[in-house]
Amino acid sequence: MGTSLWASEYRWGAGTYAGGRNTSHPEGDSYVVDDVLKTRRLSELREFLMSRRARVSPAQAGLPDGGARRRTPGLRREEVAVLAGVGASWYQWLEQGRDISVSPQVLDSVARVLRLSNAERRHLYLLAGLNPPAPEVAPGDRDMCEGLRRLIDTWMPYPAHIMDAYYNCVMYNDAAGAVLGMRPKDVQNCLLDFFTDPLYRGRSLTWQENARTVVAQFRASCAAAPDDEGFQDVLARVKAASAEFTELWERRDIEAPGQTRKELDHPLVGVLVLEATAMKVPARPDLTIVLHTPLPEANTSTKLEWLASAEGRRGAMYPVAG
Repeated sequence: MGTSLWASEYRWGAGTYAGGRNTSHPEGDSYVVDDVLKTRRLSELREFLMSRRARVSPAQAGLPDGGARRRTPGLRREEVAVLAGVGASWYQWLEQGRDISVSPQVLDSVARVLRLSNAERRHLYLLAGLNPPAPEVAPGDRDMCEGLRRLIDTWMPYPAHIMDAYYNCVMYNDAAGAVLGMRPKDVQNCLLDFFTDPLYRGRSLTWQENARTVVAQFRASCAAAPDDEGFQDVLARVKAASAEFTELWERRDIEAPGQTRKELDHPLVGVLVLEATAMKVPARPDLTIVLHTPLPEANTSTKLEWLASAEGRRGAMYPVAG
């Protein structure tokens, strides 16, 4: 159930009963709603922890199973507390949904004992009222290259590429090479190339407005992982290479990833008008797919189809940035 539904339900509930008893809080309905939402969150925390504890057998936790004398399915509360290195009373209060102080370190210990997945660990943080940790890549989801390659190749004749968290290009399709100028490199950083590739600057008709968006989105990515040295390394490289980037960075604008309009002047087909859509890969949160869709202007779709044809490939002797 979404927050808005909870809120509307309890705004209706606060007020005066038929008998005349006033139930409104002096600070207004918002206080009542917040209190109810917190109660529901803690109730869900209780149910979630109980269900996860029941799922873990003593043997999985390295404990004797106790044979037929054991009545509790899964682990006992006291066992979770000992294995997590926390007090038995504290863990009992946590599982009871009491409003107590928790830390990320303690929640991580509990998550380890309860064998929570990455998604369940993030859910635990949210239920406990903490900001969730950055998504992690599950071991079984690391080797996805072939599936992702098929995805962006299927997007032909439209450009598509995949970046890692630091804007390094992981892979791209042939259209991205022909239209956006992507080419084999040891490391091709899309942020650095955006500001330093003269071909991109010369052919992008929307460079100025796109630059503001690119920097604001990169700042949002950095803010989500303030201790990640990888972001700091990229930031230092691009600052050293581009005064324009540094100027935009100092504005401290923030923007979420989404859709960006791009206009390019291609040397073979002229103006191309594209809409770039950035999407996270659910099973690989460290990767972002960028799909370029032709907009109706300038007959872009037909031009992209020609560039992908045998005739267009023969004529594509120019590295065109994008």
